[in-house]
Amino acid sequence: MNQLIISAAAKGEAAANPLVPNIWEIFVVLVGFAVLMFIVVKYVVPMFEKTFAERAEAIEGGIAKAEKAQAEASAALEEYKQQLTDARTEANRIREEARAEGAQILADLKEKAAAESARMTEQAHTQIEAERQAAVVSLRSEVGTLATTLAGRIVGESLNDDERSARVVDRFLSDLENQSAGAAK
Repeated sequence: MNQLIISAAAKGEAAANPLVPNIWEIFVVLVGFAVLMFIVVKYVVPMFEKTFAERAEAIEGGIAKAEKAQAEASAALEEYKQQLTDARTEANRIREEARAEGAQILADLKEKAAAESARMTEQAHTQIEAERQAAVVSLRSEVGTLATTLAGRIVGESLNDDERSARVVDRFLSDLENQSAGAAK
């Protein structure tokens, strides 16, 4: 066996060097490489380029959408803050108007109550004065009748003359009023 290996090696040494490739092999490999290169350049690279462009566009579009969404969110936040400020201002204004209106209504009610009280007091004074006048008139006639009857009994004469009895009653009542005025001073 060793013999066989040595003889094969002796033949092959003279005929071909195993380190140097065959020309036809180089040619076939170069043609295969050229065909493969053509397919890669013609079909695969454009697909990679297309996919890369789509991804780059998607990323840039996503970034643009995100920036737009961020800007819209910021604008919405500012609008919300402005509306909140306006709502608070409006609420304060309404509260102040309600307080002022309540104070005005209270003042009006107090004024109406005071006016009603004054009217009722005036009406009561008028009624009391009318009742007092009626009582004075009634009292004068009763006192006059009693005084005339009493004077007639004392004097022993009848004082039925109306004029005379009215003068006596007036004089009697004047004296009574003068005495009560002097006692009040």
